[in-house]
Amino acid sequence: MSKRVFGHIPNVYEGDIFESRIALSHSKVHRPNQAGISGSQKEGADSIVLSGGYEDDLDLGNIIIYTGHGGRDPNSKKQVAHQVLSDKNKALAINCQNQLPVRVIRGANHKSKHSPAFGYRYDGLYKVTDYWKKRGKSGFDVWLFRLEKLEVDRGSIFELNEDSPEYAKATRTAVIHQRINRDYQLTLKVKEVYDFHCQVCHTRIVTNAGFYAEAAHIKPLGVPHNGPDTLDNLLCLCPNHHIMFDYGGFTIEDDFKLVGLEGELYVKAEHRLNREFIRYHREHFTT
Repeated sequence: MSKRVFGHIPNVYEGDIFESRIALSHSKVHRPNQAGISGSQKEGADSIVLSGGYEDDLDLGNIIIYTGHGGRDPNSKKQVAHQVLSDKNKALAINCQNQLPVRVIRGANHKSKHSPAFGYRYDGLYKVTDYWKKRGKSGFDVWLFRLEKLEVDRGSIFELNEDSPEYAKATRTAVIHQRINRDYQLTLKVKEVYDFHCQVCHTRIVTNAGFYAEAAHIKPLGVPHNGPDTLDNLLCLCPNHHIMFDYGGFTIEDDFKLVGLEGELYVKAEHRLNREFIRYHREHFTT
């Protein structure tokens, strides 16, 4: 049974040009002849192609906002239905949660200054750092995936066998990304307000360095969400509920009742949450 390779393909180098999708498939850089995402919802995605098919794509070079699969009319290519987090889209979500790299190929038809003049160009490895739902330009829901460029040792190749996963030894990687200047005094403040207790489960984690909790932004920082680094956009959560919240495992109603979990969010009087940010999370991160 063929293995799915997460990483560089041997003897294929960043910047290599392929004249057609068939050539891409034969090289094993991107196996499907038509689909833009190569992967499965059980394993993850090993490669994607930027070919200009989706109007909500945003290509900034080292950062890509990539539109998921589905909902387009096969003839007009227009978006005519909502996308769902399944199949190829779920494959990219698995990459995000399991930190699997994805190969990125840009096609000449992709309207970007970063695209090649002709054919298809292999542009290296990216990691999926975030994914969310939004109402697209067409008026239908689409799933978007934020990809950040990776600089990876050529020897770092992950292979996945559908029957028995086998991964190469871990190697050091250097990540190219834009850093966001966070106010760490605010993160400490929200933890102190709740005495390091999770606002969902009320757990307080004890370590040999003291108590531990995490500050979670309701509306994420950075492009494309551009949420503010302010106290009314922060929650104090345990690691489990932080991950669940970031990946849409639960969300919050305007009256602070939880959706996806029982109960309601514990909110102290001195911590005034902005319901606009709560609505944003509810609209963009739940299925």
